[in-house]
Amino acid sequence: MTENKSKASLKSVFKTIIWPRRKYIFTGLFLIIISRLSGLVLPWASKYLVDDVIPSSDFELLKWLIVAVVISVTIQSVTSFGLTQILSVEAQNLIAKLRVEVQAHIIRLPIRFFDNAKTGELVSRVMTDVEGVRNLVGTGLAQMVGGILTSLISLVLLIYISPKMTLYVLVPVVIFGVISLKAFGRIRPIFRERGKINADVTGRLTETLGGIRVIKGFNAEDQETKIFESGVNRLFLNVKSSLTATSFVTSAATFLLGLASAGIMGIGGYMIMQDQLTFGDFLAFTLLLGFMIAPILQMSNIGSQLTEAFAGLDRTQELMNIPLEADPTTRNIVLPQIKGRVAFENVHFEYESGTEIIKGVDFVAEPGTVTALVGSSGSGKTTISGLVASFLNPSKGLVTVDGQDLSKVDLNSFRRQLGVVLQDDFLFEGTIRENIMFPRPDASEELLQEAVKSAYVHQFTDHFEKGLETVIGERGVKLSGGQRQRLAIARAILADPRILILDEATSNLDAESEHFIQSSLKSLMEGRTTFVIAHRLSTIRQADQILVIEKGKIVERGRHDELININGRYHDLYNFQARI
Repeated sequence: MTENKSKASLKSVFKTIIWPRRKYIFTGLFLIIISRLSGLVLPWASKYLVDDVIPSSDFELLKWLIVAVVISVTIQSVTSFGLTQILSVEAQNLIAKLRVEVQAHIIRLPIRFFDNAKTGELVSRVMTDVEGVRNLVGTGLAQMVGGILTSLISLVLLIYISPKMTLYVLVPVVIFGVISLKAFGRIRPIFRERGKINADVTGRLTETLGGIRVIKGFNAEDQETKIFESGVNRLFLNVKSSLTATSFVTSAATFLLGLASAGIMGIGGYMIMQDQLTFGDFLAFTLLLGFMIAPILQMSNIGSQLTEAFAGLDRTQELMNIPLEADPTTRNIVLPQIKGRVAFENVHFEYESGTEIIKGVDFVAEPGTVTALVGSSGSGKTTISGLVASFLNPSKGLVTVDGQDLSKVDLNSFRRQLGVVLQDDFLFEGTIRENIMFPRPDASEELLQEAVKSAYVHQFTDHFEKGLETVIGERGVKLSGGQRQRLAIARAILADPRILILDEATSNLDAESEHFIQSSLKSLMEGRTTFVIAHRLSTIRQADQILVIEKGKIVERGRHDELININGRYHDLYNFQARI
């Protein structure tokens, strides 16, 4: 999967994520400031309690000190609840919006992107990578700002009480700050790598569960477990590395700040004995020191969360930087109702540079005609159909629809007039009705029933207890191959396209089903430009033109009888199948 390795900068994050939600964040910052200022009441009240209230037995002042502490604790409780409700909820709202935005971007990427991507990995990218933003918009950022504010106010008060002790405390704090910056710089790549490993593991697990019948059929459970275990161990080692780094920061903080506390005990005790400091001042200093140190320790954890958030945004930005399939700057020709004339002019195509799959293909499919593509497996038939559907773009040459360059056509205006029945007849988990109505969810019941009857779907749904409301399972696993194929054909009939692509549309049908489907396909193809790919050459005898593809080139073209009479490649293929 080709990705842009650019990082999410602080400036871009501020512009796209933080600033648009400034009213929530500023409200949260206001609440955290009120909360932290309220928290400073306790150490200051403790000073007056020790120095003034207890020595003079001033019960009136004691009462007011208790009232002040109770009010401050109440304010802290209320602001904490409000902070969670405002910022945490908005953070989850942002996560939901980002997931939708990333998913919408991914499904608009070119088919070639998905050829090199794992489904499970993409699911992880959508669902997991964006979760870290809760620490940017949620309480994490507000707590960090509030912690900085608390530390600064506490520092001012500490200097007011004793500049000498404060200076001693600042030395280990500065050392800790330098260590933290270095550590978090190393942790960010670890979190980036974790996202990739997690996506790989999730991708493999998705494949394993999706292919469970193949795994059981080949008795490969142990093999898949070992592969999954290997991925999980890689993830464990990554988490271990990040835990080691973060625990080092925490341990350094504990050691350095512990030294500061020990020093304060010595300096403070000496100053009290020299009558340079009161017991109340020493108690207030000790409590304020905790208020200054606690946010610093907390910031090591918050810093780890923010680092993880930026790592996730790095990976999200990589996806969002991949150009869309429908680039509006180049695809700006909006097609009206098309006639369906498709022309290939010296078309070449390569998946990898230097390895051409299609080599100089020229042909014209007139409106309403049937063009059949035949040839051995891997000859390029499906690639040509992909070029017709604009799933792929030519490396050289031109594909036109009604004279318009397909690579410059607005895809929405083209694909709403396109119908496909692919070799991999993908069905969604849900009911038979939902799958048939997929291209036209607002289609009338009359049109639905016409499609059902035209594709002979009713022949098996009439035997189901719930009929069209029958749930077919993931990828239609509860249906036979022929039943799934008929659903796919009914879906194409309901779409009512101008251009129709049938890629092995009868490949999964038994002889009886194929007989029914052939008649329904005949009515479906009337008046539509149709491209048929079929290994069963008996299904394309009535085609207006047959193109025999070998090694990416058209080696023969004509109608069935003409190609049979020239005793070429088509003749050989037809006779070979006739003997089977």
